[in-house]
Amino acid sequence: MIDVNTLIGPYPFRYVPHPDADVLVHVLEREGLAGAWVGHLPSAFHRDPSAGNAQLYTALAPHRMLRPVPTVRPDWPRWEQSLDRAQGAGAPAVRVYPNIWGLGPHDARLPEFARACGARRMAVLLSVKFEDLRQRHPMDSVGDLTAATVRTLARAGDGVRLVVTAAGREFIEEVHWGLTPEEQRRVVWDFSWVWGPPEDHLARLFASIGSARFVYGTQWPLRLTQAARANLALLPDGGASAQLADPDALFG
Repeated sequence: MIDVNTLIGPYPFRYVPHPDADVLVHVLEREGLAGAWVGHLPSAFHRDPSAGNAQLYTALAPHRMLRPVPTVRPDWPRWEQSLDRAQGAGAPAVRVYPNIWGLGPHDARLPEFARACGARRMAVLLSVKFEDLRQRHPMDSVGDLTAATVRTLARAGDGVRLVVTAAGREFIEEVHWGLTPEEQRRVVWDFSWVWGPPEDHLARLFASIGSARFVYGTQWPLRLTQAARANLALLPDGGASAQLADPDALFG
C-alpha cells in the first residue's frame, strides 16, 4: 500500500517535528507501507515553487520508496517546463493549490493545466485543507478548496485524473454526486480527514460510493499516520472488504 499524501519541509504557521525524508522512510517502514508520494510543504506558500521543487528532488533522491509530487502553478510562466521536469523526475502527480493562489473554479487555466498533466500521465493532487479552520493561525486566512473547483477539473477531459486529499464526508459527497459516472471515475479520494467511529463516516462512504474510489493517504507530518490505519481497522469487518484504488494504476 502506498501513502499518496505525505509532505516534507516546515509549515509556516506552527512547528512540525522532524518533517524530513529520512524520518518519513522510518515512518513508512513502521506502518508497513511500500512507499509514498511526497510533496514539499512550504512550496504551497511560495510565489514561485521551483526552488522548493529542487529541494524536494534532492531530498528524495537517496530514497527509492519516496516519489516526488512537486508543486506547479498554472498561473506561473513556463509551467509546461515544470511539468516536463516533473515527468522526467518520475513524478506520478503534481500538487496544485488553487485556493491558496486565488484561482477560482471558473479560471480557464485550471482545466488547461489538468489536461496537460493528463497528457503526461500525471495526476493532479489537490488538498482541501492543511488544518481545520478553527485551529488556524490568524495570519492563515485562506479558505478551504471549494467543491466547485474539483468538479471543474473533473470535467476538463477524459485524460484528467484527480487525487483529492484532506476532504471530509460532506465535501466528498457534494463533489461525487454532482458528477456524471464518467467524471466520477476520474477522481479518487484519500480519507485522512474522514471520521471513523462513532460517526462512521468512512463506512458510510465505502457503502455508498465504494472503497475503490479511495486511496490510502495520511497527510504526514501534519496528521498522525496511525489515524488512517485505525480508520480501516475500525470498519465493521475490520477493513477486510475494503478494496482501495491502486494509485499507480490511475491511468490504466
